[in-house]
Amino acid sequence: MAHRYDTRTTIFSPEGRLYQVEYAMEAISHAGTCLGILSSEGIVLAAEKISTAKLLDMSASAEKIFKIDDHVACSVAGITADANVLVNYLRLTAQRHYLTYQEAIPLERLITLVCDLKQAYTQYGGMRPFGASLIFMGWDRHYGFQLYRSDPSGNFGGWKATCTGSNSQSAESILKSDYKDACTMQEALLLAVKVLHKTMDSTKLTADRLEFATMTLDENKEPLFSILAPERVSELLVEGESIRQQEEEKERIEREQKARERKKEKAQASATSSA
Repeated sequence: MAHRYDTRTTIFSPEGRLYQVEYAMEAISHAGTCLGILSSEGIVLAAEKISTAKLLDMSASAEKIFKIDDHVACSVAGITADANVLVNYLRLTAQRHYLTYQEAIPLERLITLVCDLKQAYTQYGGMRPFGASLIFMGWDRHYGFQLYRSDPSGNFGGWKATCTGSNSQSAESILKSDYKDACTMQEALLLAVKVLHKTMDSTKLTADRLEFATMTLDENKEPLFSILAPERVSELLVEGESIRQQEEEKERIEREQKARERKKEKAQASATSSA
């Protein structure tokens, strides 16, 4: 039945579904994992790199995390070519606003404009949805630090911690259980490492497969965007691995203690029945 209604984005199925939009979301679910975490000191973006070829020059530009303006950055999951179009649109829109009003564009306004564009590509004939999901981090003088996520349909929402890409459901379950509202930047970075370790297919994380970026405030209370150097990422991975081993050891001890308690209860029950 689906093949009758999935040739155009302007046709609804009898169930009220737009299959091309759903297919775009499915394409994102096969992309590298991207996540964002809001902390009391700023915001963390983390992403899994797909291209790790030795001959590829990665110094020229980032693969998954892009700076939009001094106060806005985003990470992308999905088709990179589609994401590049959206990133260029975001940068141009931010500079037009600054040229007109002589101030940085509010973050929610910028996201609303790009999501209006994404929604238009699901409504007019001859177009296909953008196969990219974006996670935005930013700061403005009205609402401080903010974290948003948008999808190919044009929907967006604010989050304290969110994830998109492959294994996003597993990542979100970890974020729900481990995220704390008042976490520090270091705790947010280590939580990102933990999530990526659980969701990536690789058994061992390496700095060349990961990309981290932060946004904080400098001494002048101005937003400061920075991409972490590979050396810093390696330090985080070592610390994260140490914490993971400690947690596994703690869980092992708890399991053994529960097993001993159950064994003791069975022995007591057996002794009571014998008496």
